[in-house]
Amino acid sequence: NSNVSALVSHGTKENVCASKSLQKDNFTGRTGPSNYDFYKCALIWLFHGREGFFSQWGSLYKITRIKDHNQSLNKKIPEKRETAGRRPKLLPKDASVSECIHSDEGGQRIGVRETHNPSGRALPAVVWDFYQNGCSLRLLCPQAFSPTVWHFLSILQEQFGSMAGANTYLTPPGTQGFAPHYDDIEAFVLQLEGKKHWRVYRPRTDAEVLPQFSSANLTQAELGEPVLETVLEAGDLLYFPRGFIHQGDCLPDAHSLHITVSSYQRNSWGDFLEKLLPAALQMALEEDVEYRRGLPMDYLQYMGVTNSDTVDARRTAFVEKVQSLIKKLVDYAPIDAAVDQRAKSFLHDCLPPVLTQSEKAQSVYGFPARWQDGGPCNVDILITKDTEVRLLRHGIVRLCNEEAGVMLYYTTENSRVYHKEEPKFLELDPEYTDSIEFLLSSYPNHVSVANLPCETLEEKISLATLLFEKGILTTEKPLAKI
Repeated sequence: NSNVSALVSHGTKENVCASKSLQKDNFTGRTGPSNYDFYKCALIWLFHGREGFFSQWGSLYKITRIKDHNQSLNKKIPEKRETAGRRPKLLPKDASVSECIHSDEGGQRIGVRETHNPSGRALPAVVWDFYQNGCSLRLLCPQAFSPTVWHFLSILQEQFGSMAGANTYLTPPGTQGFAPHYDDIEAFVLQLEGKKHWRVYRPRTDAEVLPQFSSANLTQAELGEPVLETVLEAGDLLYFPRGFIHQGDCLPDAHSLHITVSSYQRNSWGDFLEKLLPAALQMALEEDVEYRRGLPMDYLQYMGVTNSDTVDARRTAFVEKVQSLIKKLVDYAPIDAAVDQRAKSFLHDCLPPVLTQSEKAQSVYGFPARWQDGGPCNVDILITKDTEVRLLRHGIVRLCNEEAGVMLYYTTENSRVYHKEEPKFLELDPEYTDSIEFLLSSYPNHVSVANLPCETLEEKISLATLLFEKGILTTEKPLAKI
């Protein structure tokens, strides 16, 4: 569902398990199909397609070790596994290790998270020893190594208008990796292999509804009754909004492999106003003398908490003045500029676009420059006034007017690793602004370079060539053929 409002609703079971047909009762039995079968088929294709999602584990980015002290370290994990014969291959890679310790207190599980960051590499023998002794493995940033996840998240970030991220978890049978907690993101749990038992709880107070930050670990005694208790099997999807407490544990007879997709972190009205209000106040100070006038010399005598119950005409006048100045701030609020700044941050968060074969052939990424017969050939990018061009995608650029000048931010050169690169931008002469806006308004149609609203043909070709070289523009037909 691309309707963002559906993501932030938080009152019903249907919201918690949005794409499951119906709940399972007491961990057994299934209900009739509806959207469930569609999602199951779609997700199996997405995550078990030709790219082989977990064939990419050889490029492991980070591993988290999670230990469950309720399980005997000497307990043997059954050798017969659903993953037998295709266990993920873990090659050495720099990693960080953390441990989640669970102990019994009055018969209830509690969790204390300790993080360790040893130097060195995550060797297969060591990693699988952790797993056999009850540790869960967490793969951060799978989109950096899996084209399938990269493609999936790139679609979601465009639909949500917010960064989409992912983590992957492999948990042994009969263990629980994390203590109960709630998160500051909208979470979608996609079960890939095995089974996992989940319990989800409503926010306990109004302050925890759609929280700005994640919680600390919670104890079982703090939770109350779950609003949803279910077992996910391969192909199932579980959604819970920000603030819904959740905990997942493996059944004794099956391991669990799932990916958690997240979005909408720090993407609320309050987060927007954090950008907008300081800018509005700065503009008001510069343009309106009322904001620069001095405070009353005696205001400390009648204002403050100790004077809050005092009846004094001076207090009334002071409060009314503050309220008046706050109301006037609306007139100075640079709303569009604040939106552009959030868009600038979003584009830095974004994954680079995934190109189709035709898009690649019609962009710089498919340009056939190569070494042949002792020298380079097909090097020149020959854009003319008749070349038909368009933006690769509408959402890959943002035009921002800043103090330093007009900046065009773009995503085509972003890394698949979060913030590995600095924000990518071009500083443009102001006369090119109309051409960028023309390309945005023309999308998805192609336009000829001659129709770009620049003053001279040379400027039109120069701008089109620059944008093509950055992967921002594609052509209707490939510029050169091998």
